[in-house]
Amino acid sequence: MTKRALREEIRRLPIEEQIELLGDVWDEIADSETVPIPEWHLRELERRLADPRPEYVPWDEVHRRLLGDRSD
Repeated sequence: MTKRALREEIRRLPIEEQIELLGDVWDEIADSETVPIPEWHLRELERRLADPRPEYVPWDEVHRRLLGDRSD
């Protein structure tokens, strides 16, 4: 089956099933050890882990900002 035919087949599914399928595929990819990690990702991770005084933003603040409420 071609990618185009597969996409057309997926589009025939109800949106809820399309989303579930996307999640299933993503989970399989994310669990795969064959997906290469770019070198710059590794360098950035090392840089962040080496920071002696990292600054964190609490999740509730991030959530408020994402929703547009920037009042503090």
